[in-house]
Amino acid sequence: MRNRPATRGERTRLRTERRSAHRPIIGSGVAPVAPAVPSGRRWARDYRTRLMASDWAIIVATVLVAQFTRFGTGDAAVDAGSMQLDYGIVSVIVVAAWIAVLGAFRTRDARIVGVGVSEYKRVVNASAITFGALAVGFLLLKVDIARGYVVLAFPLGVVALLVSRWTWRQWLIRRRDQGAHLSRVVVVGARADVEDVAAQILLRPASGYAVVGVAIDDHLDGLEVAGRTIPVVSDLGSVAAAAARTAADAVIVASQPRAGSNAVRTLGWELEGSSIELVLASRLTDVAGPRIHFRPVEGLPLIHVEIPQFEGGKHVMKRALDIAVAGLALVVLAPVMLVIACVVRIDSPGGAIFRQERVGKSGQEFHMLKFRSMRVTAEAELAALAEANEGSGPLFKMRSDPRVTRVGTVLRRYSLDELPQLWNILVGDMSLVGPRPPLRREVQGYESHVHRRLFIKPGLTGMWQVNGRSDLSWDESVRLDLYYVENWSLTGDVMIMWRTFRVLTRPVGAY
Repeated sequence: MRNRPATRGERTRLRTERRSAHRPIIGSGVAPVAPAVPSGRRWARDYRTRLMASDWAIIVATVLVAQFTRFGTGDAAVDAGSMQLDYGIVSVIVVAAWIAVLGAFRTRDARIVGVGVSEYKRVVNASAITFGALAVGFLLLKVDIARGYVVLAFPLGVVALLVSRWTWRQWLIRRRDQGAHLSRVVVVGARADVEDVAAQILLRPASGYAVVGVAIDDHLDGLEVAGRTIPVVSDLGSVAAAAARTAADAVIVASQPRAGSNAVRTLGWELEGSSIELVLASRLTDVAGPRIHFRPVEGLPLIHVEIPQFEGGKHVMKRALDIAVAGLALVVLAPVMLVIACVVRIDSPGGAIFRQERVGKSGQEFHMLKFRSMRVTAEAELAALAEANEGSGPLFKMRSDPRVTRVGTVLRRYSLDELPQLWNILVGDMSLVGPRPPLRREVQGYESHVHRRLFIKPGLTGMWQVNGRSDLSWDESVRLDLYYVENWSLTGDVMIMWRTFRVLTRPVGAY
């Protein structure tokens, strides 16, 4: 019986094994990572199928609702030049085009689902392009589509798609927290850079990666990162073989190898023919994607980083959003705020509103308003509690602060004490989203770079609010605030406000 010819994948595996046979593998003292079926493509395919089914169901339902709402259950036709076109056919065209454009815009790509706002942006852009193209096409073909049909189908469909994607994202995040639906990765580079990248991944399961090993030139068995020992699976010369052996889905290059750019190119060649992806970790830390642009010059990929702008049209739009939302919220929440004020007065002696000087944009001081959650003597008692401070940096934190009243405990847990700050937003002292408003004594202890927090208005909520609140360390809260200051966007603000509502229903880190 003749042997069958080797497949391309088998030939690649044999070449990798032959190359690795002549290179020593560091870390022999650590039990090797057991080979496993690469998980990245499997979970991505499964998740993409779920999104596809949901998209189909939502778009079909949306178009049917629009058709029946506009025309009822009877026959309806549209003028198409010299002929009549049934609206059922029009609906089929809309559904097919919408699904096709969502696919063309790669809205289900594994690289964007589950993290960031790119997925939502692509869904909105694809939907707008779909209806724009259909409008132009129908106009050229002289097909007179009822405006009511379009006006209902487009916004209803977009909202339903976004809600569906968000719901599936919550399911994916829960699965990743449980250790499922993760792409296995090997992190490569200098030890310090590998530790940094691996720590960021380990501390954020929602990123979608699981570090199964590292490749460094230090002669170690394992690397201690974020309280976990990660095996050193190879040196920098045997990365491809180690990635294949550990069933990795991707290799993340954390820093430029000493051998230069040729080493990265060679690694890419060695990974050819496999399903293993090559990922380069940018050292442009805390710079958001929209500010980064690639411009190749004669084969040299240059990275352009936009300088942050702290005035202009985008800031005018942010201010308009602040006024609209804060004004509406004050009207809607006025009865709730009145009840809270009465309860605060009844619970403990003193006024309902607490005024405190905070530092805003450009170092300007303002009186920030809050519902009083502590005794009226709280400021005088602060010095006596200095030794019980659980905070780092200039912040004072206590999980069980004795100055907090009974009602204040509830108000703080759900951030209801901050509702009066809607007035600060309306008059222009604060914004809906921004850095945490600091005290003057905190600002006096800032290092030079931390003063960048004062380049924009402080916020009622912000990245610190949706990423741990009071549980954050000083350094982490500064990092998040500086990231926001330099990379904020209106879309990001909407996402943070949405996440804030979720955080308030599960008050973790509030004290």
